Amino acid sequence: MVRIRLTRMGAKKKPFYRLVVADAKAPRDGRFIEVLGYYNPLTEPPVIKVNEERALLWLERGAQPSDTAKSILSRVGVWEKFCQAKEARKKAKVSGGVVSEGSGKLSGEVSS
Repeated sequence: MVRIRLTRMGAKKKPFYRLVVADAKAPRDGRFIEVLGYYNPLTEPPVIKVNEERALLWLERGAQPSDTAKSILSRVGVWEKFCQAKEARKKAKVSGGVVSEGSGKLSGEVSS
């Protein structure tokens, strides 16, 4: 399974984190597939930079964010965009079988 999670960088007692896409079995600070952004909690206010386009792509492909990564994606608005797009796809799929006005038949039916 592919996960979106944080990997720790920086010196001792001065951490900053990269937001990465990695295999769930890979070590926390080990192999990763792609860097999506970074998070620096030491600055005031904390600095968060995320490549929204790539993050949305990985979420649509089925990457599962960790709890902390999900929180960071929510702060920058990526998670909301993903949920809205998912909801829109769901509505589009459901509206495929809508009854046409006046005909009384489903739009996908063929009359014989």
